Amino acid sequence: MALLFSTIEVTRQVFHRTSLSFALVNLKPIVPGHVLVCPTRPVPRLADLTADEIAALMTSVQRVGRVVERAYGADALTIACQDGKAAGQSIPHVHFHLLPRKALGDRFSGARSDDVYPALERAEGALPGELAAPESGAGHEPLRVDADENRRPRSMEEMEREAKWLATFFEAE
Repeated sequence: MALLFSTIEVTRQVFHRTSLSFALVNLKPIVPGHVLVCPTRPVPRLADLTADEIAALMTSVQRVGRVVERAYGADALTIACQDGKAAGQSIPHVHFHLLPRKALGDRFSGARSDDVYPALERAEGALPGELAAPESGAGHEPLRVDADENRRPRSMEEMEREAKWLATFFEAE
């Protein structure tokens, strides 16, 4: 069965799947190992999920987080969810970003730790799909497409290779 991230078919990028959730590698990772965890049912907001879906989603965030930390030699994770257009969500499908973080040698380590949040917001705007646009009187700015040329979109082959590698960590559990 094909898996959709909103209307985008992502089956080949998926490395972990349960009946109610899945995890996929990112098209334009902010740091190595930046992945997404989504509910199987494509809904735009957390409030649209059932209690069972939320429980399964958070269990997957926890499990995928442990694997990503181990696989990428991380010391911690940044876990973020932009819940709605005004929060920076550009793809109308609930998803959590998991970014493996290192105390030393991380692009965002030390005093730059909080710089990861604007980078996440820019990354959301660089995804295909509808960009968040300000609604009349909403008081927020539209997302800007990420201009970081170092973060090129990866090929399907690169993403498949990473997904297959990450899947092996679940097989070993």
